[in-house]
Amino acid sequence: MSQRSLAAETPYVPVEFDLRLREVLHSEVEFIQLIEDDLISAGGKRVRPRLALLASAALGGVPGEMELALAVELLHSATLLHDDLVDDAETRRGREAAFRKYGNAVSVLSGDYLLSRVLYLLAQTGRVELVELFAEAARRLAEGEVLQFQVAAYQEYSEEQYYRIIEGKTAALMMAATEGAALLGNAEAQVRQALRDFGYHYGLAFQMRDDYLDLMGEESQLGKPVGGDVREGKVTLITFWLLQRHPELVGEILARKAAEPGDIDRLRRLAEESGVAARVTAAIEERVQQAIKSLEPLADSEARLALEELALAESRRLQ
Repeated sequence: MSQRSLAAETPYVPVEFDLRLREVLHSEVEFIQLIEDDLISAGGKRVRPRLALLASAALGGVPGEMELALAVELLHSATLLHDDLVDDAETRRGREAAFRKYGNAVSVLSGDYLLSRVLYLLAQTGRVELVELFAEAARRLAEGEVLQFQVAAYQEYSEEQYYRIIEGKTAALMMAATEGAALLGNAEAQVRQALRDFGYHYGLAFQMRDDYLDLMGEESQLGKPVGGDVREGKVTLITFWLLQRHPELVGEILARKAAEPGDIDRLRRLAEESGVAARVTAAIEERVQQAIKSLEPLADSEARLALEELALAESRRLQ
């Protein structure tokens, strides 16, 4: 078996992670504990803690790596609780959304509880710089989410705005995961920048792929109906480029949020026939390659290969 395939099979998140997660989330308040138990049992890909732990491993292991991984996962989970309420989501990871089971107030306040545990974990590392790094990531994350609503409200659709949104709502937290490991490991400036750049480019590729598949994927693979972003009034890269090619037709579909039967199929067909779908997949692949190139300052290791495999997986998910 090749070294690359070995890297691909390396477990990203150890069993210890889930054990620590349960400890950190323990609460004597039943409703909080029920929501946190749902979050843990629902699983998920754990992409953000994977990034933190792999970045740490690529540096030979850093003190506080588990606290970093837990903090980045909990900050992400807190945003999911709030996002589901804002988006009026039916489900999260195949389960009924928390606010539908326990109510709006309990869901929001449980998200706040998660944020309190993030602060606790960051304090455990004893590194003020890490707190500052996460504060910046949280600021950019919130701004990205609000900007998405602003763009839809004012119809300020542009490629620049799209990238501003996904840099904030996705890439910022992934950058905190990878750069955080470099900070804890007191890595030299070049290595810290390399890991920061990897988190940035990988984060963009991750969100661009997710947005692309939301329209062009298959329901059986996504576990949800395709076209959700269009129905929510969100314009992603693929729909923006379609809007440029076919302003009248696509503009009408977007304005009515694909309310008519066949609207999503029309967009999918247009994307294929116009070459927009291929253009978007090429843009995603470019980001993947930029992420991999970012790792050049790091020494060769199984962890570095695993980071590369994580990036390459975004390309494979498009096939």
